Amino acid sequence: MDSFQFGRGVNYWRTRRRMTRQEFAHLMGKSLRWVEELEGGRRQADPQLSVMQLAALRLGITLERLIADTIDTDCVKESEIDAVRRALHRHDVITGATDDSDEAPLPVEHLRRSLSHARAGFQAGHFAKLGSAIPCLLVDATRAARRHSGDDRLTAYELLSLTLELTEAAAIKWGDTELALIAGHRAVTAAERSENPVIMASAARHLGDAMSNHGQAEAAAEFILAAARRLEPELLRSGPEGYSVLGMLYLKAAMAAAAVAEADDRSPDLHARRVPVFLSQAEEYAERLGHDGNELWTSFGPTNCVLYRVSTHVQLNEGADAVAAAADIPGEGFAGLPRERRAHLLADRALGELQAGLREKAVDTLLSAEQLAPEEVRCRPRTKSTVENLRLLGVGTAEGRLRALSNRCGLPQ
Repeated sequence: MDSFQFGRGVNYWRTRRRMTRQEFAHLMGKSLRWVEELEGGRRQADPQLSVMQLAALRLGITLERLIADTIDTDCVKESEIDAVRRALHRHDVITGATDDSDEAPLPVEHLRRSLSHARAGFQAGHFAKLGSAIPCLLVDATRAARRHSGDDRLTAYELLSLTLELTEAAAIKWGDTELALIAGHRAVTAAERSENPVIMASAARHLGDAMSNHGQAEAAAEFILAAARRLEPELLRSGPEGYSVLGMLYLKAAMAAAAVAEADDRSPDLHARRVPVFLSQAEEYAERLGHDGNELWTSFGPTNCVLYRVSTHVQLNEGADAVAAAADIPGEGFAGLPRERRAHLLADRALGELQAGLREKAVDTLLSAEQLAPEEVRCRPRTKSTVENLRLLGVGTAEGRLRALSNRCGLPQ
């Protein structure tokens, strides 16, 4: 972990603990200037493990939480993330029990419209606004699943699972992998109660994504593949939705395998060889689907399969291969994707260009991503890390453009 990321984490948790820098300095046995330089990312050396462990102890959190990607409260208010967290921890949302009032549950079509509106916002790249929409959706969908009967109850469980999926996806964008993991587990439970294999597969791919982002990539791959094997026969009979979620399972399995390979010091090649196998399986389902679609907000199709090929190359630090794969995406296919997908691709391509030494080009790619979906660049921790690494390495004639972008990302200069 570099000093910049660690410093941001210390600042975030120290502020949440309502602790002054001077107080933290005393607890750490350091000077005020040391803390100021640490939080500003201006210390030259990466932090030692003993320093990180002591900081976590003084801040009253685990080391894992301290070194996790830090939520940028300039992009999404901490109060809104807390509201989502509180909604997930409500007794009625956890248990499905509701109050004794005679208030009727919302009609399932009303819930579907609200969820579709929130999902459209996500795919447009508006992640911060979801913090205020998700808590109500969670409560309303839980109440509907409890109080409706018959087919409406099953539909309500589908919508509850999809709402929890949205919670997981938003939490990943915010950098809160712990919150994403909770939502992902709940989505799988609700999906099972919906009795709909398409919803079960959709929830499984979201949980797998949350597990991978939370450092549990090997378990994620096993879970995703188990879900694919179990549900495949029914999904192949479910038309475009079935092909889409089944294909997404294999795309997420490819990402998980790449993450395992990147983290494995003993036999990385063993896991890396699985990546193209899973990508090819997803491409087979995309070919059967026959077009780029957006069933259940998957954006699944031939183009999204190439996007994941780019992402896996980046995960494996194969920057030149990532750049080459991105160049193969047809303009029409790229233009047909939701803004979030397009910006995500460009952010991945920029990271690939950084890995390949094409740093000036990476700056221009990030600026293109920012035009499409500003929050994907300015607010997402993984993309801001790319910006910071470019700043530290130098970008030649793109220095001015990068400095302006870094300012918009709120990074220290």
